[in-house]
Amino acid sequence: MSFQLKGKVIFFATNNINKFNEAREMLNHYKIAVGMLRVKTIEIQSESLEEIAQTSALYAFEKCGLPIIVEDAGLFVDALNGFPGPYSSYVYKTIGNEGLLRLMNNVENRRAKFQSVVAYFSEELKSPVCFKGEVHGEITVKIHDGNSGFGFDPIFKPVNSDKTFSEMPTSEKNKLSHRARALKSFAEWYTKESDL
Repeated sequence: MSFQLKGKVIFFATNNINKFNEAREMLNHYKIAVGMLRVKTIEIQSESLEEIAQTSALYAFEKCGLPIIVEDAGLFVDALNGFPGPYSSYVYKTIGNEGLLRLMNNVENRRAKFQSVVAYFSEELKSPVCFKGEVHGEITVKIHDGNSGFGFDPIFKPVNSDKTFSEMPTSEKNKLSHRARALKSFAEWYTKESDL
């Protein structure tokens, strides 16, 4: 039995409430309603964020049959040859911000970038559509805990900012972040597609 959803409604497959809140605020600007779907997604080991996101979107859609987005992100540190990259979630869980700062001890080149890939899939599509976002910045020397942010946000300061992501309210982070840029690309595409 299937049912039709009226209007622009999609679901975000994630267990991360922080990611969901950022997405909800961003997509609200485009009048796209988003629901959080706690579907266990499959995360393959791959060097490609795009491949990880596409696989997760297909797997999540198989479980729920609803128009779905998934997002995968990575922190790429220049001095560490792009590490942790697509393994950021695992690295954060195992060594955290403290561990990454130890790896950067006495390293002068602090340049880094966050990348995000949002993959969207629904029954009308043959394969997931991906949208990318990127933000350049640097790894701070110490942890800057703020009132928001998660993951590596307390040690990442975007270019032309004196604050880390964790020191910014969501509305400010959404003007700069990799995730916001990927979601904006998705929202612009989705709005155009659903108006056809």
